[in-house]
Amino acid sequence: MNPVKALEQHDQAVWLDFLARGFIAKGDLKKLIDEDGVKGVTSNPSIFEKAIGSSDEYDGAIGTALKHGDRSVGELYEALAVEDIQHAADVLRPTYDRLEGRDGFVSLEVSPYLALDTKATIIEAERLWETVKRENLMIKVPATRQGLAAIKHLISKGISVNITLLFSQDVYRQVAEAYLSGLETLIANGGDPARVGSVASFFVSRIDSAVDKQLDDKIAQANDPEEKARLEKLKGKVAIANAKLAYQDYKRLFSGDRWAKLEVCGAKPQRLLWASTGTKNKAYSDVLYVEELIGPHTVNTVPPATLDAFRDHGKPRDSLEEHVDDAVKVLKDLENAGISLQQIAETLVTEGLQLFADSFDKLLGAVAFKRNTVLAGEVGTQTLALAADLEKSYQTQADEWRKAGKIRRLWDQDKAVWTGTDEDKWLGWLNSAKAEAAKLADYADFAKWVKARGFTDAVVLGMGGSSLGPEVLAETFPQQSGFPKLHVLDSTDPAQVRALEASVTLGTTLFIVSSKSGGTTEPNVMKDYFLSRVGETVGADKAGQHFVAVTDPGSSMEKVATEQKFARIFHGDPTIGGRYSVLSPFGMVPAAAAGLDLGKLLELTLSMVRSCGPDVPPSENPGVQLGLAMGCAGLAGRDKVTISSSKSITDFGAWAEQLIAESTGKDGKGLIPIDGEPLADPAAYGNDRLFIDLRVSGESDAAHDGKLEALEAAGHPVVRIVLKSPGHIGQEFFRFELATAVAGAILGINPFNQPDVESAKIKTRELTAAFEKSGALPDEKPAMSTADVDLYTSESNAAALRDSGANGSLDSWIKAHLSRAQAGDYVALLAYIERNTAHIESLQSMRLAVRDRRHVATCAEFGPRFLHSTGQAYKGGPDSGVFLQITAEDAQDLPVPGQKASFGIIKAAQARGDFDVLTERGRRALRVHLKGDLASGLKALDAAVRAALN
Repeated sequence: MNPVKALEQHDQAVWLDFLARGFIAKGDLKKLIDEDGVKGVTSNPSIFEKAIGSSDEYDGAIGTALKHGDRSVGELYEALAVEDIQHAADVLRPTYDRLEGRDGFVSLEVSPYLALDTKATIIEAERLWETVKRENLMIKVPATRQGLAAIKHLISKGISVNITLLFSQDVYRQVAEAYLSGLETLIANGGDPARVGSVASFFVSRIDSAVDKQLDDKIAQANDPEEKARLEKLKGKVAIANAKLAYQDYKRLFSGDRWAKLEVCGAKPQRLLWASTGTKNKAYSDVLYVEELIGPHTVNTVPPATLDAFRDHGKPRDSLEEHVDDAVKVLKDLENAGISLQQIAETLVTEGLQLFADSFDKLLGAVAFKRNTVLAGEVGTQTLALAADLEKSYQTQADEWRKAGKIRRLWDQDKAVWTGTDEDKWLGWLNSAKAEAAKLADYADFAKWVKARGFTDAVVLGMGGSSLGPEVLAETFPQQSGFPKLHVLDSTDPAQVRALEASVTLGTTLFIVSSKSGGTTEPNVMKDYFLSRVGETVGADKAGQHFVAVTDPGSSMEKVATEQKFARIFHGDPTIGGRYSVLSPFGMVPAAAAGLDLGKLLELTLSMVRSCGPDVPPSENPGVQLGLAMGCAGLAGRDKVTISSSKSITDFGAWAEQLIAESTGKDGKGLIPIDGEPLADPAAYGNDRLFIDLRVSGESDAAHDGKLEALEAAGHPVVRIVLKSPGHIGQEFFRFELATAVAGAILGINPFNQPDVESAKIKTRELTAAFEKSGALPDEKPAMSTADVDLYTSESNAAALRDSGANGSLDSWIKAHLSRAQAGDYVALLAYIERNTAHIESLQSMRLAVRDRRHVATCAEFGPRFLHSTGQAYKGGPDSGVFLQITAEDAQDLPVPGQKASFGIIKAAQARGDFDVLTERGRRALRVHLKGDLASGLKALDAAVRAALN
């Protein structure tokens, strides 16, 4: 007789520890049921990982699922697993019915990530039970302390449970108690216990593997031959002895008055299931853990190889109650040998959880890979080219993040991922795309209103995160038919305010005033100016209908907008900081006003959100990969993150620059983003760069690509990102947000605060208050003055510059100042002048001359715009900056309604406040104040820079 089938005569059920789609579809499971009497199936993450990750039989199902809409990796895996479980349950249903619910089960495990969370385990188990909808399903729950409470609850709700990762008799007794207590609660609440099944999966071969290793160590250390022999006899005996004694507990627990009361109500005993029965030590019989554990009311779940082996040469007998006294002696001898089975069991539970988590990581990684393959470029591709030393640290961090579950913890808003301060209060951006997608109808109504009003222009008045995200949208997307052209104003420079005003028609312009706190100086004064100007054009009583506000609930801006009868007030999410707000109302309101297809933008963005989700391990998670590369590069001294973008998305770098600098530049640490610096040959760079290149597919640039290849060949780390189209830009917003948060964790900082931004604001307020009081800014004494230029710096900086040769000429001061830039430093040009094409080209000329001659990174920034962007890193980040601030006399100032201080005065106060903080922090800073004609002054400064470099 078939030895497997013969186990029925010993009242032992055989379950198969294997599951795969083709195995069911081809009838192989049905054949085992018919020929071998197999009565159940168990699954676990390892089994699904092998089935899905190691074959192509699931590719079609994944493709079909994604045709009906994108899904997260976790949802995609669950859909596959549930379908397999349902099919297996249906094949086993005749067995279940024939045996009146005593057998015929298939098991599905809750996520191993939840093993230490009772509440989450219960929620997932109940959800899976409802999703699968099969009476012959068992939900697998590990026998952790937290799992025990979940088991009792689930049994009390009538859910069948397979308790897994049982290694010790003590924990088995607790598991049985949880089952009995759960049944009692179920009956007390009017439930039917006859519909509940349960098995306690008691692991065996892993016990011997762990015990034998310690025995081998003891044998090697023993000097007495008899002691060696005694220890040798224990090898391969402990697991079976442990299981036999657990069975004695089973017989006691499921007999007597307590059990009789449950049994009369229809309850079925919780059978012991022997798990991990594949022999791992080749010196032992390959059917050892089947032959020696045969007894009534038990289950043995076997892998296919063990099933085949037992069918071939297994010898069934009632072995489970043989030599029970010897089993007691084996465990006593083990204890006398100084080996703790309890400690081994506890270690095996921990290791088992990690093994299942590791397998689940691999499984989800495989599903993520297949999802990306099916999506075929719908999610921007990313490749990392890291030199060997950086690659090693990157892989170390990636493995640490995977093992520690840090991606899940990040998504669970665990502040301990960072510094443990208040990071958990600033993570609303993780779900902002989904939240905004739920408000599409409201945005559509707003867009309809904008179009109906016939606005020709829409102007965002904001700073930092409130302006830079909308600016990317304005520069990336063409003007939409019937909708206004989108502009952004983020400056207090009088000429720039005038230039913006001249570019629009005030009577048909919508102004979007964006300020999270409502108290930021720039949007308030810009709002005051344009509200007055619109009032002069259309009438003061109608001016408010040309304005909408985007601000956090309860802010001062909300109050003012209400008083001034703004057309709409949109509320931001207080849990989203400004630099992470582009996918919140601060970005979506301007996008809606411009007539962009928000549904499409957010749909594409959500594909990236899913690719970066909590269920995607680092091996396939693009946001985490980029963040790990950035963080590891920063720790390795490659902290100048140099961003290049192709033509249609060229403005993206300005947004990313703000995100990276303000998030990471603090506590003397951080990454210094370098935007707008065109690529050069490798000789132009030091060893402090990380290059990130963003391309839109089809926008080829052979010369640029050649330089990237040369940089990679020279050992510089290079990240390449390819977008399918400019319309996929939302994906990059999220990729970089997550990457920056991850990089912050690697660097050991809080990426959501900005401790050094307020310092410059305080200085500015002090200076403007002095002006309001006296009508003039406080006097300041230049370190050097000529008819064309005044130079300012701190006494200590001035002394150092004079020691380096600075005298009475601009050239000498610039030369002395630039000579301070050493390897690993960067030079930042900070210009408080109008940001226009001519001035951008002037700063670019100077910065590239510095880069090419000094081989240092360079920044070219315009104030006060950069104060809400890179300013945080300049003041609070690493002391590696050499700063050249550029100010000038305004050719024509511009008054601010209701204030003494004009736009020019406010800008001057901002420049001085920022510079004072830089020098107070001991930064290497020099301010050049140009007198007279600005164009001539910039030419003279350019000449001085070039002379200094020569």
